[in-house]
Amino acid sequence: MSTTVPRHRVNVLTGTRGAKIAEDPGEYARLIEKAKRPLLVLGPLLLDTGPDGRLLLDYALDIARTASIPICATTHIKGKLDELDVKPDSVYDAIEIANALKDPGWHGVKGEGNHDLVLFFGIRSDLANQALSSLKHFAPHLKTMTLCKHYFPNANYSLPNFRKDAQWMEFLNGLIEKLRKGC
Repeated sequence: MSTTVPRHRVNVLTGTRGAKIAEDPGEYARLIEKAKRPLLVLGPLLLDTGPDGRLLLDYALDIARTASIPICATTHIKGKLDELDVKPDSVYDAIEIANALKDPGWHGVKGEGNHDLVLFFGIRSDLANQALSSLKHFAPHLKTMTLCKHYFPNANYSLPNFRKDAQWMEFLNGLIEKLRKGC
C-alpha cells in the first residue's frame, strides 16, 4: 500500500526513534481520545481541496469538533477561519507554536497546562519535519502526530505515504467516524 520513505530525502531519521506508522483510523482515534490536552495545529495547505472537492480545512474542523480539540491556526489559515466564522483557540506561526510547546511550563492555548499531544495538519512538509524534529529532541513531555498524506519520520505517529488522495480521504473520513463513535 505505502512506503515509509520521507517525502524529502533530506528528512532522514535523526536520532534513534522514528514515527510509528498508523494505517488504521481506529488507532489514531484511540490515541487522540486518550490524550488529556490535545492540540490541532492547522497550516495553509488545508486551503487546498481534496479529490471530493471538499476543502481540506473541513476535515480538520470536523476532527477538532468531534474530538473537542482546541485549534491553533497558523497565520495563513486564520483569514479563512474568519470567513467560516470559526474562532481558533490561538494563532501562532508554525515556529512560534513549536517553540511554545517545547516549554513544559507553558500553560497551553487555553491556559490549562501544556498539551500532551499535538496534531499537525497542513503544514508545509519541510517546515513540519523541522518543527517535529525540534519537538522530538526538546519536548519529551509531548507526543506528536501528523494528519498529512506523507510520512513524517520525526513525529511519534505518522500516516504512511498515501499514493492516492482517495486513500488519504478514506483514512480521514474513517478517523472522523471512529471519533464520533468513541472508537
